Amino acid sequence: MDVRLTRAGNRAVGLALMVLVSAVLGTVVVTTARSPAKPAVPSPAAAAPAVGAPHVTAAPTKTPLPMKYVVLTFDDGPDAEYTPKVLDVLAKFDAKATFFEVGKNVVKHPELTKRIHEAGHSVQNHTWDHADLRKLGAAAFQKEVTSTDQAIRAQTGSTPTCLRPPYGGVSATVRQRAKAMGKDLVVWTVDSRDWTKPGTAAVVQRVLKNVHSGSVILMHDGGGNRTQTVAALPAILKALKAQGYGFRTLTC
Repeated sequence: MDVRLTRAGNRAVGLALMVLVSAVLGTVVVTTARSPAKPAVPSPAAAAPAVGAPHVTAAPTKTPLPMKYVVLTFDDGPDAEYTPKVLDVLAKFDAKATFFEVGKNVVKHPELTKRIHEAGHSVQNHTWDHADLRKLGAAAFQKEVTSTDQAIRAQTGSTPTCLRPPYGGVSATVRQRAKAMGKDLVVWTVDSRDWTKPGTAAVVQRVLKNVHSGSVILMHDGGGNRTQTVAALPAILKALKAQGYGFRTLTC
């Protein structure tokens, strides 16, 4: 049967369809408005701490090593009289140094080795009793070095990796044995010869006359009367700093 709507019927159907579509669209709009949107992820540059949030300190950066530098080294300590005086002068000029210590002196004055380490200086091996390593057999060589390592490690928590042979005594055998023990031999390039007690002015002149960037300077804080060394040190450090030198330590 063919059903035909009157004009009024067509209008009624059209109106009903419009109402139905409007209802559906209204539902979609409401649903969309209520659905939570995904939060935008801020870029690192845009992310700012909220007001009242705890301040986060950036990780500290390492102080760059000086490009123009010397390495100050002190042998034969620690000594109860002279080592503290050397440390006081170094602290005054904000200078760091490397101390090549004799094992038996470390055992005698452990608090000084600990003080040197805690002040930021490097503590390294200068044998147990200042023996000439060229004249020792293999067993005696090893004992001189390992005994000193143990004494220093007990105060610093670290095992020295640098070995300064007494008298600068180096030979093929000394090099071979040191390498087998994991040690780098370190001598010097500028000798103050302070141990000869030539006078304060002479110690200062010997250092400053021969120094250049990268110089390893030899002085002493033990093994005898080091009054002249202590007296010369402020003038040496003042002049070096005025010339733009910084100070590095040895860890090998």
